[in-house]
Amino acid sequence: MIAERISRKSFQWVHQGNLVYNTCWEDPRLDREALKLGPDDEVMVITSAGCNALDYLLDEPRRVHAVDMNPKQNALLELKLAAIRNLDFEDFFDLFGRGNSANWEHLYGQKLRCELSVLTRKYWDRHGDFFSSEGKRPSFYFRGSSGLFAWMVNGYIDRVAKIREDINSLLSAQDIDEQTSIYQSRNLNEQLWTRMIKWWMRRDLTLSMLGVPRAQRTQIDQGYPGGIVQFVIDRIETVFTSRSLRDNYFWRVYLTGSYDPECCPEYLKRENFERLKGGLVDRISVNTNTVEGFLNQHQGTISRYVLLDHMDWMAGAQPQLLQSEWQAIVNRAAEETRIIWRSAGMQVDFIDPLQVQHQGETTRVGEMLRYQSQLADELHERDRVNTYGSFYIADLQV
Repeated sequence: MIAERISRKSFQWVHQGNLVYNTCWEDPRLDREALKLGPDDEVMVITSAGCNALDYLLDEPRRVHAVDMNPKQNALLELKLAAIRNLDFEDFFDLFGRGNSANWEHLYGQKLRCELSVLTRKYWDRHGDFFSSEGKRPSFYFRGSSGLFAWMVNGYIDRVAKIREDINSLLSAQDIDEQTSIYQSRNLNEQLWTRMIKWWMRRDLTLSMLGVPRAQRTQIDQGYPGGIVQFVIDRIETVFTSRSLRDNYFWRVYLTGSYDPECCPEYLKRENFERLKGGLVDRISVNTNTVEGFLNQHQGTISRYVLLDHMDWMAGAQPQLLQSEWQAIVNRAAEETRIIWRSAGMQVDFIDPLQVQHQGETTRVGEMLRYQSQLADELHERDRVNTYGSFYIADLQV
């Protein structure tokens, strides 16, 4: 299909050689409830921006393996690890809480650069301006592909819709009732979702900037009344009127370009920073590889897998690789293994039919999984991000 080829080229153009995610958009509070991490657990998580890998460390598993095939995502996590080891809390929070630092050149040159791998050093040598407080995008959280889109959204809020005061009122509301009152009384639904914005939200280029490939867009278009645009409208309205924004750091950083000390990821809180610095940070490894490639090289077993939503696009674009990835998961699974993943679709059915070799026999993956559907549904209802269609928790029987 011509449209699919154009979409694929658009996605590759946006993301080739780029930092895609500057912050994680999966709620780790739910993940930690789902994973129930213990001292013997070995965790494999797709790196993304590294925030959640650091969050999991706070439950003190034996090891967290952060894996991503995009070296820029791992470069970001490496920088965070170096900053935890070598900076005090105030400087660390400036960089990753406020998103900029007037002392970047000194901190990087004197305390961080020598701690980085060669490839990561080359990346931040070129992109240190991401943390500059000057220029049109004075925050790290307005950088990278998704950050550029966030900057554009904030420009629309400030200069086109002119509703910055309303957005700030939402973020400072004391409870959900006050949020709902502000959202409805100031008619924010109509002000946010003009005909022009709806048109842009249907474009593959726009969705590519958000890290949404065509396969995910198709899942939503086919499974949600009104398609991708109505899905986004309904999800954001739910965040503003049914989820407390007081601790919703995901949307705060997206709508302002910075976190607040009282509303930020757990790794950015002083007491947790000190715990990470005190030794927990040494339990993490950073691996530039595919999930399958990492597992095939790994010598031990993995008891917890965090697969994010990457299987959505693999199922459509590279089903044979998805099958071999699950073979690697089965091969490296511990006796009591739990796997979590998310999907843009309201319900997915592409995992259970996959066939793998286990104990000398060909077996469907679905026959090896025991889904924790009730727990997954309960947690999904509390998701502060609220951008995914479904959430899955499954125990793998090996």
